[in-house]
Amino acid sequence: MTVRTWKCEVCGYVHEGPEPPDTCPVCGVEKDLFSPMEFAENAPVSVEAAPAGWRCTVCGYVHDGDAPPETCPVCGVEAGLFESLSPPPDEPIAPSGPHVVIVGGGIAGVVAAARAREASADVRITLIAKEPGLPYYRLNLTRLLAGEVAEGELPLHPQSWFDERHIELVSGDCIAVDRVTKEILLRDERRIAYDRLILANGSHPFVPPIPGVTREGVHTFRTLEDTRALLSLAAPGRRCACIGGGLLGLEAAGALRKRGCDVVVLEGFGWLLPRQLAEPAGEMLQSYLAGLGMDIRCNVRVKELVGDEAVRGVRLEDGTEVAADFVVLATGVRPNSYLARQCGLEVDKGVVVNDRMETSDPTIYAVGDLAQHRGQLPGLWPFSYAHGAVAGANAAGGNAEFHGMPMSNQLKVLDVQMFSIGQIQPLDGSYRVLEEASDNRYLRLVCHDGKLVGANLYGDASLSGTIREAVESGKQILALGDLLKKLPALRDMCERGA
Repeated sequence: MTVRTWKCEVCGYVHEGPEPPDTCPVCGVEKDLFSPMEFAENAPVSVEAAPAGWRCTVCGYVHDGDAPPETCPVCGVEAGLFESLSPPPDEPIAPSGPHVVIVGGGIAGVVAAARAREASADVRITLIAKEPGLPYYRLNLTRLLAGEVAEGELPLHPQSWFDERHIELVSGDCIAVDRVTKEILLRDERRIAYDRLILANGSHPFVPPIPGVTREGVHTFRTLEDTRALLSLAAPGRRCACIGGGLLGLEAAGALRKRGCDVVVLEGFGWLLPRQLAEPAGEMLQSYLAGLGMDIRCNVRVKELVGDEAVRGVRLEDGTEVAADFVVLATGVRPNSYLARQCGLEVDKGVVVNDRMETSDPTIYAVGDLAQHRGQLPGLWPFSYAHGAVAGANAAGGNAEFHGMPMSNQLKVLDVQMFSIGQIQPLDGSYRVLEEASDNRYLRLVCHDGKLVGANLYGDASLSGTIREAVESGKQILALGDLLKKLPALRDMCERGA
């Protein structure tokens, strides 16, 4: 029997069924951004039999066999990121073995808990979440702000999911780690002993040192509590200034615009989404958003937030004052490395980890936004998922490794498709750039030494899969037959000496 699965190309969510969902339940994109994967459904096996197969926890590919493949043929991750599809015992026994404690209830922490349980039925697992309630999809907060989902649709799993897997879910704020006694200390003075500790406590919004930033009505946008605060302020005709024209800032601005707010986006860079878009594409996006009624101002510097107890506006360095009933700060995030620093782990930009996601203390792991792996601190959902899977398996006695994943971004911002990968800005005169622009569409290909090293698409991302494969393969451009057929101008540029 053939089972069909569909992978969201934006966030990695995997859906099983004959058709993709109308919208992704995680990031909200439409069905056209799902790609199909087909595999043979495995026959049922007894508990004593060999595994029924292995599923890649990053892309959902299923491999039939007694052992996972060395690398996933779909997304390229290592064997350690495959999970066994063997059915669990009918009557799981309460575990009594070594204690795995996970600090952080985001996707990295929850996946770590799941993989630890899959790796061992005996380990005790405690997941400590700072925010009250069930762990939830943080990606869906912008959809909640826009009124597209309800709070009840946010949780990653129901309470029964944790209960069935004997994962103890604890609400608490971890303030210290004692590596000598192997205990963590919570703010309410509870102490919890661990044998293995996974730090998955993520990141926090960066609040720039702007005068007036502590006034009432000034909010970051990171948690469910932040979202509730913004919802209490959002109403038709209310004026909002969103400081930051990155992905989060634009999503927040778009959501508030749907609520009827008058929104001004203030961006210090010369164009929007400078990390993901080349300047021409950023300018196209700005024109598009202006057509939706949003006031976008780039190349501006905020001097202060003016008002009394409550904010009433934003004063710019050139003296301009932007009226605002409330302000959203979307100025980036910083890793929550304080626990690692407090207990003496090696910390650079983030907490330094090896391929097993181990820190400088082999009994402590770091994952997600917190972890700096091979010099990278990506802060992206698929990386957090993969980090958690590796650390969870290893903390329970496994032997998994993470060797990295390709860095690419496929985005959909307010109904506009975008894609970027690799080096989208030439570093010197030895790079060649092919650009095409028409009808609110933009394509940029960056070539070096006869190879495609970066690309940027705006408005039409239909070539993203072919281009991603071309960049990641490292092949010479003249060997990229499929891409050259679709983009003959690329062949011409290459033959001219790209």
